[in-house]
Amino acid sequence: MSQEPLEKMMFQLTLRRRGISDQAVLRTMEEVPREAFVAVGDRSHAYRDSALGIACGQTISQPFVVAYMTEQLQLQKHHKVLEIGTGSGYQAAVLSRLCAHVLTIERYRTLADTARDRLEALGYFNIEVMLGDGFQIPPGAGDFDRIIVTAAMEQIPEKLLERLLPGGILIAPVGPHHGSQTLVRVTRTDSGFERKELVDVRFVPALPGIAREL
Repeated sequence: MSQEPLEKMMFQLTLRRRGISDQAVLRTMEEVPREAFVAVGDRSHAYRDSALGIACGQTISQPFVVAYMTEQLQLQKHHKVLEIGTGSGYQAAVLSRLCAHVLTIERYRTLADTARDRLEALGYFNIEVMLGDGFQIPPGAGDFDRIIVTAAMEQIPEKLLERLLPGGILIAPVGPHHGSQTLVRVTRTDSGFERKELVDVRFVPALPGIAREL
């Protein structure tokens, strides 16, 4: 048996063993070619359950974290999703198979341009990649059924919560930039916002503004 099928089989087994049970999420993780979203030198490690470095000092999250965050969003086919922190575009690709539209915002021009080209080449046409500031969402972008933040925030900005539609869910790693954070799920209810702490994670920092270089 060649290396890739064995690694992909272990990849699925690891997700199930670690508690991912949503069949749509598992199927999507199987179908999205993770090797297309990592650095060329890391392709042989693409299906290991670990984070990998990408350009601009950023990372592609480990598969379990991608699957877990996606599962916690409880996506439906009609949903409009906002992602803050495009990175390589892998999380956006996973989301796009489970919802109607993804707007993903990236502060590094190199990452935004590369992800846009990669996603188009792979046929993910319901994703819009925007170079921008994840702390300042353009008013014209509208509101969202789901929001996912893939970089550590010291606290969730009120402005971001306000972009959630009624019944909407936001998931973000919250905590100090250096060290571990807690993945937090916020649900918008009729009476306000319900907050639930989920698991400890480690993400690169979410920084305001558009990066001056890269």
